[in-house]
Amino acid sequence: MIKERLKNCITSEPLTTDGKFHRQEELDLARAIPVFFLPFVHTVIECTPVDRIYEPIPFFFNIIIGQPLGAPMFIFVMGICIHYANLHTSIDIMKRGLKLFIAGFLLNILRFFIPYMIGFLITGEADRYLTPLPYRVFGNDILQFAGLFFILLGFLLYHNLSDRMILLIAMIMSLFGSLVRHVDFNNSALNIIMGHIIGTEEASDMVMSDFPLMNWFLVPAVGYIFGKYLIRLKDKKTFYSIITPIPFVVCTAFFIVEYKLEFGQMAVRDTLVQSENCYYHLLWYDAVALSVFAVSIMGVYYAIMKVTPAFLKRFIVSLSRNITRVYVIHWFFVVLFTNVILYVRNKTQELPIGPTLLLSALIFLITYPLALLWERMSIKKKGNK
Repeated sequence: MIKERLKNCITSEPLTTDGKFHRQEELDLARAIPVFFLPFVHTVIECTPVDRIYEPIPFFFNIIIGQPLGAPMFIFVMGICIHYANLHTSIDIMKRGLKLFIAGFLLNILRFFIPYMIGFLITGEADRYLTPLPYRVFGNDILQFAGLFFILLGFLLYHNLSDRMILLIAMIMSLFGSLVRHVDFNNSALNIIMGHIIGTEEASDMVMSDFPLMNWFLVPAVGYIFGKYLIRLKDKKTFYSIITPIPFVVCTAFFIVEYKLEFGQMAVRDTLVQSENCYYHLLWYDAVALSVFAVSIMGVYYAIMKVTPAFLKRFIVSLSRNITRVYVIHWFFVVLFTNVILYVRNKTQELPIGPTLLLSALIFLITYPLALLWERMSIKKKGNK
């Protein structure tokens, strides 16, 4: 009965008007929430000492926003949006992946190499600014992961693998990533290189691989498969009323239990880096839970957008449209303000939570207009071609 109702919600062909896909408002909100909170999440992490990171406000930004509602939703929606992008072939997808992979290192130069060199030239503190640079510049983050995901997905599609086979490969990768996480090769260069694929770390906490491909591939792969249905979804109200309530409640309860019992991605370790590695090097059941949660919360976002005022919708769409620009720009200012300006002035980058939130808001207010300016320049450049 349920299967038949779900089947009736989906058409055989993508829903378009004049050859263009319909705007999916729940996708806009799914992207807008993490992009709006980016400066808050990263500034709170940079400015809050370890012994206060689990207090209510830091907990909200670091755990609730930063984990299930943040990066996992970003990469889940990234998988969905392949169907809405101008990527017609598997080769196009792989080319897009290569560009994203390279862009990740260019971002590392902007957000780490330049501010850290400024900090070193001012303070002369090599241990603080020069020693971490190899990892900071060549290590992986979400853009490098996105690049590798696109390359691998494009490769699988090039060989005409079915969705079921892609899902099976993703699960096998997740299981393998669970078995080999927290690896130390006793060589920083090898830890950095292999950290793009599996979860590596060092006893010195100098190297930390943020989004290893093996551990995270499942989440955007599920997004890619879900996107195939979303582009053909004619009755969202019925569809989401079926798939949202139970999975959403179960996954939320699972995250709470993880935190209370301190296992999986919510585990707490001796240092903040070790605790974050429990999240970044997530286990297979965490990847499954985040994927199911991402699918289910789309129904929540759909319901929210139905009652959202028009002026706020425009802001949400604008944030969603500029997510990559905001991501790139905000990182430069987060690192510059916390690791350089604050540290040079106070010999520490730690702040009370009030000033931290004010600094976060300031960074957003600088970042968002710059992102809009970048967008206008890009549109103008395309129009001149």
